Amino acid sequence: MGIAPEPKRDAESLRGSRRSNRRLPRRAAVGRRSFTTTLKALDDLAEHGARISVRITDLDRGTSVLAGDDFVTLPVAGLGVVPLLIEVAAGFESGALDPLEIIEKSSLETVTIAGVWQHLKAPALPLADLAVLTAATGDALAANALIDRVGLPAVRARIEQLGMTRSALLDRFRDERGPDDAPHFALGSARELAEVFAALVNSQAVSAGVSAQVAEWLSLNHDLSLVASATGLDPFEHENDEHGLLFINKTGQDAGIRVEAGVLAGPRAGVSYALIVCFDDLSIMHRLRVHEAFRTLGTDLMEYVF
Repeated sequence: MGIAPEPKRDAESLRGSRRSNRRLPRRAAVGRRSFTTTLKALDDLAEHGARISVRITDLDRGTSVLAGDDFVTLPVAGLGVVPLLIEVAAGFESGALDPLEIIEKSSLETVTIAGVWQHLKAPALPLADLAVLTAATGDALAANALIDRVGLPAVRARIEQLGMTRSALLDRFRDERGPDDAPHFALGSARELAEVFAALVNSQAVSAGVSAQVAEWLSLNHDLSLVASATGLDPFEHENDEHGLLFINKTGQDAGIRVEAGVLAGPRAGVSYALIVCFDDLSIMHRLRVHEAFRTLGTDLMEYVF
């Protein structure tokens, strides 16, 4: 893994309105922007057999700040819904999909691994609400409803249109995967995940309208347990932070898989980031060691942007 040289700060950020002109003294900034703690944590996981893909990109300069096997394709679990949400938003914008089209819960195959719709009395919901549930709560049933409506081929075509050559949405969510099912819900690389989040906040994912809609959905995400735990944001309301922190993210979790990608911007800088860790989930300590590495990255990212 390597750290790129610190980018010059002579470019105007697309998110400049969310930042102040405050700057740390140069000596103080140098020690705070090295990501050495993150590297140590990830190297420790690698020594214990974990497969890791990580990418951090400075949004103002478009340059890599930290990269380690960021081109490697790995399973990304629920984070694979991001291109699905982009396809749904594109359908809303073009008129191919009606946001108020009703989907009956009874028409869907039962899946209980994550989400809240399975616990709600509502027998049907509109597509727009299903997109919110998918982004905000990782709702597997809602995501499957969206997949059924737009079709896997359309999502795969959208992934190709986005230039994500090392990513794929393989299947729907399932409680159990049999020998005839795809081995994973989705695959991706840290580089492409960081790139698609950068495209969302820079209004470059399909169109400005589609980018804004997907970013709005993702801003509702409740899971701040990994990288995002370092932000101090309210998991249930973090769209308008009083300290000017711009943040969107999506996580993915499955047996032996932890993933997070997002955008974090503060007064000093803005970054897109992605971290994928595949590990042997042999004990709670193995899992907690992985979670701590994500939180270490979050702390280093906060020091980079503030």
